[in-house]
Amino acid sequence: MTSRGAGTAFSRKNYRLSTEPEKSKVTGIVNSRLLNDYLHRVFTSADGNQPAAAYRKHLTFQNLQEHLDRLLAEENGSEESRDQEAEGRLGPSTVVLDHTSGFEGLLLVDDDLLEVIGHSNFGSIRATTCVYKGKWIYEVLISSQGLMQIGWCTLNCRFNQEEGVGDTPDSYAYDGNRVRKWNVTTTNYGKSWAAGDIVSCLIDLDEGTIAFCLNGISLGTAFDNITRGAGMAYFPAISLSFKESVAFNFGSRPLRYPVEGYRPLQDPPVADLVKARKLLGYLKNVIHVGIDVTEGKLVEKDTSMWQLQGEPTVLITLAHIFNYFSPLMCKVYLVEDVLMTFLLSILERGGAVEAHPLIQQLLDLMWLLMEEYEVHECLKQLLMSLLRAYRFSPIIPDLGLQIHYLRLTIAVLKHEKSRKYLLSNVLFDVLRSVVFFYIKSPLRVEEAGLQELIPTTWWPNRFTKEQGKESKDVKEESAEERLRRRAYERGCQRLKKRIEVVEGLQVQILKLLLNNKDRGGGEASRYIFLNKFRKFLQENASNRGNLTVLCPPEYMVCFLHRLIAALRFFWDGHKAKTPAALSSEEAYVPPQLFYNGKVDYFDLQRLGGLLSHLKKTLKDDLAAKANVLIDPAELQAVTMDDLDEDEESATSAAQSQRPSAALAIGGALARPGWLSSPTLGRANRFLSTAAVSLMNPRRPLGSLEKIKVRTLSVEQRTEEDIEGSHGNEGLLLGRPPEEPDQPITENSLLEVLDGIVMMYNLSVHQQLGKMVGVSDDVNEYAMALKDTEEKISRCPKRRRDIHEELLKSQKVFSEKLNHLSRRLAWINVTIYSKEKMQDIYWLLRVCIRTIEHGDRTGSLFAFMPEFYLSVAMNSYSALKNYFSPVNSMEELPGYEETLMRLAAILAKHFADSRIVGTDIRDSLMQALASYVCYPHSLRAVERISEEQRISMMKNLLAPYEQRPWAQTNWILVRLWRGCGFGYRYTRLPHLLKTKPEDASLPSLQKPCPSTLLQRHMADLLRSDRDLAPSFLNSVLNQLNWAFSEFIGMIQEIQQAAERLERNFVDSRQLKVCATCFDLSVSLLRVLEMTVTLAPEIFLDWNRPSSELLLRRLAQLLNQVLNRVTAERNLFDRVVSLRLPGLDSVDHYPILVAVTGILVRLLVDTDVQGLQGVLRRQKASRLCLFYLKSHWSCGLVKSRQPVSQGFMLPSGTVPSLPTASFMPWAAAGCVVSNQRCHILWCVVGKWQVSDQSSRAL
Repeated sequence: MTSRGAGTAFSRKNYRLSTEPEKSKVTGIVNSRLLNDYLHRVFTSADGNQPAAAYRKHLTFQNLQEHLDRLLAEENGSEESRDQEAEGRLGPSTVVLDHTSGFEGLLLVDDDLLEVIGHSNFGSIRATTCVYKGKWIYEVLISSQGLMQIGWCTLNCRFNQEEGVGDTPDSYAYDGNRVRKWNVTTTNYGKSWAAGDIVSCLIDLDEGTIAFCLNGISLGTAFDNITRGAGMAYFPAISLSFKESVAFNFGSRPLRYPVEGYRPLQDPPVADLVKARKLLGYLKNVIHVGIDVTEGKLVEKDTSMWQLQGEPTVLITLAHIFNYFSPLMCKVYLVEDVLMTFLLSILERGGAVEAHPLIQQLLDLMWLLMEEYEVHECLKQLLMSLLRAYRFSPIIPDLGLQIHYLRLTIAVLKHEKSRKYLLSNVLFDVLRSVVFFYIKSPLRVEEAGLQELIPTTWWPNRFTKEQGKESKDVKEESAEERLRRRAYERGCQRLKKRIEVVEGLQVQILKLLLNNKDRGGGEASRYIFLNKFRKFLQENASNRGNLTVLCPPEYMVCFLHRLIAALRFFWDGHKAKTPAALSSEEAYVPPQLFYNGKVDYFDLQRLGGLLSHLKKTLKDDLAAKANVLIDPAELQAVTMDDLDEDEESATSAAQSQRPSAALAIGGALARPGWLSSPTLGRANRFLSTAAVSLMNPRRPLGSLEKIKVRTLSVEQRTEEDIEGSHGNEGLLLGRPPEEPDQPITENSLLEVLDGIVMMYNLSVHQQLGKMVGVSDDVNEYAMALKDTEEKISRCPKRRRDIHEELLKSQKVFSEKLNHLSRRLAWINVTIYSKEKMQDIYWLLRVCIRTIEHGDRTGSLFAFMPEFYLSVAMNSYSALKNYFSPVNSMEELPGYEETLMRLAAILAKHFADSRIVGTDIRDSLMQALASYVCYPHSLRAVERISEEQRISMMKNLLAPYEQRPWAQTNWILVRLWRGCGFGYRYTRLPHLLKTKPEDASLPSLQKPCPSTLLQRHMADLLRSDRDLAPSFLNSVLNQLNWAFSEFIGMIQEIQQAAERLERNFVDSRQLKVCATCFDLSVSLLRVLEMTVTLAPEIFLDWNRPSSELLLRRLAQLLNQVLNRVTAERNLFDRVVSLRLPGLDSVDHYPILVAVTGILVRLLVDTDVQGLQGVLRRQKASRLCLFYLKSHWSCGLVKSRQPVSQGFMLPSGTVPSLPTASFMPWAAAGCVVSNQRCHILWCVVGKWQVSDQSSRAL
């Protein structure tokens, strides 16, 4: 790779001295004899032998250049012969991917023509150079582990979207995803690859064989007797599926795993390589040899502590060396092979990075003696080589390779000038520094050395068949199991200590990037990092649908944890210096960041809607509460800008997607940002669309003095714009009166914290959920192993064949569990460790405090970005579902208080009028619905203030129209479940023998009713005479709609099933049908809840709406019972089909709900007093009629075994259940014996089995 300054004439720095003898006295140059000895000692000949002093030429600075030219020209003749075209190869000497004609499908090739991403079903591309004789090799760096076929093909191979390399004659490929080799047919071959692996592709055209290596380990000969002869030449080629990516190394960089006897397709720059190594040797000699001027002799020096110390002789000698060395250091091959190897050797002596100042001295020399464009290119190539080496290093037990490359990265970034240049131009713009914070998970635990670290494996082997979770009421583990578990835990601790070393180095890198004390020579590193970090977030937020430019979520997870560690280090450091500031345990983001225009939130949605809309509608509130004035002229500009927003977005998107890379199809797609330069979204619009003027908040509001604030883009911001100075509060401008006038921390750290919250929302949460799959696999295999062992113990001795098959299965399951348990140990340490859990918990508390502070600002709360609420809900979900059982959330400090504060947020904001986004409102409703499903979180809801509880219940009882009523109804049902008639089951009785897909679902949790919230509901319904009719009418309307839809759908299903031709019912239709049935049942349960808690709403005729509500209820119940209980009706026929997807549709759930309503009405007619006797008798007769006419033909006919109910012994006439089974009895209602006998006569026809013992 040539330098960026290639083709431009640059004057070289010249350090040669004058020949006047008095110059040496002025400059401090040593005498000619000592100088001659020194120069001959430094610039030795190629063989390393120095001629005797009498025969060697006298060297001075005047003839040193000539001497150097002669030394560097030695062996040039032999080297030039190597640069000639090698026999057996055809094509350009610089080998790249053929983006002009050698491709098929939609592909995106990076600007170096060595990296490719698939953009179609199965795209193919080949290289520009082919081979027909000899032994050749090239390497492929696997960036993603998906479907790819890598190998060789001829010019005659024709590929398409279904057939790629290896699918046609004369093409051969290795597929590590499916672990197969391909040449028209396919067979098993090799090992599975993973992201970060390197595949070596070897072809021997003398023997006619093709082989592959994975991370330097041979996979054996894949193909032999390949076609050779006239016209047969083989190109490197690859076929890859959508979004898969790789990088090729044909020889432009040193091969990571060279194979003896095989040549890379592209010859290395041998002449430059020899010259660079010679010059590096001279540089080492300068470092080793010192001049003792007082003694007049040369001395050996300690290289580790070498310093220039202003010696003119040494400086001018180095200038001559760098005069030749500098241009070579602009080439990637030489930087990686010569410079990086030399710098790594300095650190191999061990000790801290600070113990090796030589690297800092060398970087000083580079900035002093190299042209600016040369040092820029050299540093860029050095960091790219380090990142590539770190990313594609194999996992070894001590992680030594990763540690080695991270240490050198730290050493380079410790140099202030180099760090600032790399931050400004390289780390986020050219390459992805986020890779440095990633610790990849080994797919092959054997090669990673986990067998040595964790020799003993263990997994929980006691599970319940229904839930797949570790059972709590099981026998204690045996002594053998205890020993295995402890040995496994010791192995995990060993692994954790080694990974913590890598994590510590990664945090050190971030501490260097967040340094705000290095203001020498320009802006401090932290403020450069802030601007680049914000653009990084913008790229990932604006291109969430474009997978080629997104940071992989597994990288984001690691980056988030390292950034939290570095942030808290600086936060607490500031607290130590400023006692009045907050500690990191009390961190939050102040609300003024959301509306003062200092921080860019791109196009992310606010709680109150679009930012331009909020600035227009809340401009008076901004002026009154935050002393922020919006200029009317700027508001007009915002309005006009919104009108053209779509057009401008399309234009800027087209401009941002102009390919600087070589596009295989010639179209305009975004370049692959992860492999090279990112495609940034449109320019920052938040800071440029509205000018914000602020008043001095310490002055009275009577006279408004405007202070103009510069509306700068991210790139233009300075330290003063962030931290503030001289009365300017920087990011904290516009503090509302509700916000305490107390220092929080440095303003720049607040922006970093805000970015961390955004990172979690972008992709971290999804990745945390994805990695739980390994733990689920362990559970599944452990259950399978346990079942197999039980079958072996029960297998008859005479059935040896079955016994042998079971033993084979046992071995397979054990081996798989051994592999998964070691891999799970790695994942638990890197992702689900206790420290990582505390990071997520800390982030949850940050979001809770931020929401609480924002809520106090009243209408200004609408400016808060939606992702703060999303992160609060998702982080709690992650702590509850993803980190256990490895770590328990209950052990976290302040757990109960945090749970209660989050409950208060959900209870208040699910119906907050300041929140207008449909998606975030639905998310809040779903989070609250999940919250009330679990006892510990439900108790947290009950612990919030009474005012908040009553307000929550009042919002839940609001009319169902124009809001997500299904989720609201589900919340009310969960508060009632466990109190209704036959409503104590966890799963429906007819589904007990089937296994649930996920036992952790909220719908499968044990009933945990809340009598406290039920009491609030009853009080509201009784006290507010307008609330009850509007609520019940909306419930009855929705019930009418849901049940009618359900009946219409089962009619269509029945008609499809009765046709003679074979028909398949659409699974989506079945799902909607089941959903309508479930909604009908839940609405009936809410009606039962209402009738039980406040029966006077239906039975108190002094209420004007009671009779109408009772009539509507009776009509709907009659409709339900007629449809469900008629003999040989439609409902019966559909239920008997037992269609997949309609598992929940059965007689029991809907009939017990209807019965609960009728029984409750029946009982309550006896406890209402004497007033209105005739009407109550009418209602009582109506209920009895429904019970008598429908119960027997519904539940009796279905004869469904009930999992939880009370026993009805045959031949007896029992009384109704007491308070323990009937909630109305517990409420003090009196049920007469006569009424009990009537009810028993009604239900006596039901033949109750012994299994139907606990439901009613």
